[in-house]
Amino acid sequence: EFETGMPASRINELFGTIQEALVPLLTNVLQSESKPSVAPLNGHFPIKAQEDLSREIVTALGYDGDHGRIDVSVHPFTMSFSPADVRITSRFSEKEWYQGVAGTIHEGGHAMYEQNLNDSGLSIDSALSLGCHESQSLFWERHVGLSKPFWKWATPKLKASFGDDFGYSPEEVYGAVNNVTPGFIRVEADELTYPLHVILRYNIERDIIEGKVDIADVPKKWNEMMKEMIGVDVEKDSDGCLQDVHWSMLAIGYFPTYLLGSATAAQLAHYIKKDIPDFDEKVEKGEFSEIKAWLTNKVHRHGQRYKSLDDLLEDQLGEKLNPAYFIDYLTEKYTELYKC
Repeated sequence: EFETGMPASRINELFGTIQEALVPLLTNVLQSESKPSVAPLNGHFPIKAQEDLSREIVTALGYDGDHGRIDVSVHPFTMSFSPADVRITSRFSEKEWYQGVAGTIHEGGHAMYEQNLNDSGLSIDSALSLGCHESQSLFWERHVGLSKPFWKWATPKLKASFGDDFGYSPEEVYGAVNNVTPGFIRVEADELTYPLHVILRYNIERDIIEGKVDIADVPKKWNEMMKEMIGVDVEKDSDGCLQDVHWSMLAIGYFPTYLLGSATAAQLAHYIKKDIPDFDEKVEKGEFSEIKAWLTNKVHRHGQRYKSLDDLLEDQLGEKLNPAYFIDYLTEKYTELYKC
């Protein structure tokens, strides 16, 4: 229902491979004595300055504000009425600036997908799937917005927005925004632990449907898997199996789309760097138009002309969804950052 052409057998294969690689990687990262400081994230940051900064960044990336608008909400979201009217929201805290920027970039990625679909009004010119949609938001949020070149470009903007007291280097900001801190809540999870949150939920709902787990045993199963996979002890169900709205809405099978999007984003990032060898240099200079055009050519413009995400990737990149790119990306990045 949520990811056309992606059967459970295929998801089992993909997620099993990812879990097998990420659990030991997370263990190594958490045991490292070389942890980046999160000091650049914390302080007092005026909301208006954050709003202006986020608007400047997402517009530079390619969001067309003339055919949409940016507002504030309790939870960031994107709403598309047509490619000519795509609106996004974000949220901000005076105590921490990154979540506002990240939320705006994430929703901007969704919005750029919607803005670059063909404006025919036909269903074939709508987004392929939820996983495909998530790949676009995560490509910009992570493979651009969490990269070293991006913070070389964006850190001067932070200083201009927050004043001379923000005296951190691009390297310090990069380390802070990529900090790994295991926690209970999926929507607050960092890039490395987030995939395991998704796999946990998928494994439980799959086992329920297959009759291997009773509903009454879900809290116990959840807590055991959180300890085993992420290393945290869940003390109350509101921080555990009751934290999401998906199951109460009967949105069974929705969770996998988040991780399918993550893996797809990494594969797109691998191939775009083959076609645009100076990708990092462009990001560092704030030159994003060629990157957006590549995504439009490979993903946006096709709408629902493929039967599945696998079919799209195989035709446009030469191979189906391959989790190796996602695993390699996380392994190389966090092994370097945490020196482990």
